[in-house]
Amino acid sequence: MPKDLICKAGRALESAQLLRNAGDIDGACNRAYYAIFDAAKAALLQILPGSDPMVGKTPIGLIAAFGLHLVKTGLVPAEFG
Repeated sequence: MPKDLICKAGRALESAQLLRNAGDIDGACNRAYYAIFDAAKAALLQILPGSDPMVGKTPIGLIAAFGLHLVKTGLVPAEFG
């Protein structure tokens, strides 16, 4: 599942770049947001194998879990938290 989320994040990032190049900043921001959301969720699922698929279901839950399991453990620098 993390691999699928990384692929999905990559597609969202490509879409964000296309939208930005077309002058659609709002659309680009939307796609970039989901690229980050899916990549962060993939990272969590990678280090928490077998975890509840609801991990990171909401933005607040994702931020909290990312901070707890990736930033506080030192796996990700704090500036990315």
